[in-house]
Amino acid sequence: MRDHDAQPVGGIARRLANILTSRGIEPTAQLTDPVEPIPALQAAQARIPARYQAAVADHPAVAAWVREVAQTGRPGIAGAPGIAQGRSLLIVGTTGTGKTYQAYGAIRSLLIAGVRLRWKATTAADLYAELRPRPGHDGERELMDLARCPLLIIDDLGAAKNSEWTEEITMRLINRRYNEMLPTLITTNLGMADLRAHVGDRVASRLTEMTDKVILDGPDRRRALAAERRRAAVTA
Repeated sequence: MRDHDAQPVGGIARRLANILTSRGIEPTAQLTDPVEPIPALQAAQARIPARYQAAVADHPAVAAWVREVAQTGRPGIAGAPGIAQGRSLLIVGTTGTGKTYQAYGAIRSLLIAGVRLRWKATTAADLYAELRPRPGHDGERELMDLARCPLLIIDDLGAAKNSEWTEEITMRLINRRYNEMLPTLITTNLGMADLRAHVGDRVASRLTEMTDKVILDGPDRRRALAAERRRAAVTA
């Protein structure tokens, strides 16, 4: 992964922290699981993969983004905020650094904050598989539903095999969300130069403008956990 073109995480966190502070919001306050059940969070748990059902947005830049979205949504029923137009996040990192964890953590943190939230999540590979033309399936309707969804997770962008068709699908989806300024959480293993080569200049250009880039570094957490389990088994 090339990350030399990335915006420093500290810069993103500071920018969002300044916005929140100017609105009288404490940017470092932690969103933790509530003592009392939240119906929307309970409903969401059924749609969140089991591995991420306790995820929290604990990265400073992701947590700051959650705070900004939670405080700028349009008020709805009983004054609860809803998702409004806003910035997106491009979460970049090598395998196992916690990109998907942070994305689902952002969803859970928004729900904990009381945000009314309609959201969808897909991997890039599943997106193309689901939309591929086949008899009896309205892929166009499903694409438009994803394009209009108030908040969308696209996991592992750039990991699926590329073709002219996948590039067109990606362009239509990202362009619609770019035009409508709909928040999108995108994770990828690729730096922007490699991502541009995979999804095309038009998509990469829109991602550069619509997203703040968050870089996750460090070792592969999956391998670290596996090594820890092996050590525990040896000493048991």
